[in-house]
Amino acid sequence: MSPLLEMAAGSERTACNRLLCVPQTTVGGLRIAVLDRTETARLMIEMAIRRRGMGIPLLMSSANGEVLSRCASDAHLAQLMAEMDLVNADGQPLVLASRLLCRTKLPERVATTDLFHDVASLAMEHAVTFYMLGAMETENRRAIERVRQVYPSLSIVGHCHGYLSGDALARKVEEINSLAPDIVWVALGVPREQEFCSRFRQALCNVGIIKTSGGLFNFLSGARKRAPAWMQKSCLEWMYRTKEEPRRLFWRYFITSPHALLLLITRSA
Repeated sequence: MSPLLEMAAGSERTACNRLLCVPQTTVGGLRIAVLDRTETARLMIEMAIRRRGMGIPLLMSSANGEVLSRCASDAHLAQLMAEMDLVNADGQPLVLASRLLCRTKLPERVATTDLFHDVASLAMEHAVTFYMLGAMETENRRAIERVRQVYPSLSIVGHCHGYLSGDALARKVEEINSLAPDIVWVALGVPREQEFCSRFRQALCNVGIIKTSGGLFNFLSGARKRAPAWMQKSCLEWMYRTKEEPRRLFWRYFITSPHALLLLITRSA
């Protein structure tokens, strides 16, 4: 068994699940897993395998400055994030704040757009299966095509766009459960993907892990490009993304970024 699964609980260690106990620290008011990308990917593969037939999936999500701000302003989203078994830091400001203000430091940013590739590489080695739910139909299809080109032996048992509701969504959940994928990547945006996790956790009893994924499929399809590495490390990715999508992101960052900075300063320990 990996040492990650044997970590003893301590002052900064919280049991996310009876089978999952990882170090955590409080950043901006949220409990964040103290894991790097490699550890997170390995943990996902191990837990996906171990949870086959367990009857309830683990819920994994991510937090950045926008999520911190929205959780502090929206009790419903805060509750949904509290239901997650593990939350990664998908934002470099959270990492820097932890190093300045927290007793336990975050080792690095765990961006879902990077983590996916780490997990996919390991999934091929260990026969771990994926289901990919989210984005528009064309975007979803292009993402799957490109993933299959890069990871030809990766088993993607199914995929679907993210614009379902009512009976159609209920039927899709039944279909996903019957396919029994080890990991479901849900890219519906905040808070829809967290609501999906909370609403359908019990129904997806044959699934190992549900991982919220934000705009992952847009990057996998090639529709969007990542910011240069130096901008990511310098906490300037928001600037790059605003330049790429000004109408959608300018006011979002204008409102949430100052609030997130205040939360990082006042609610990190």
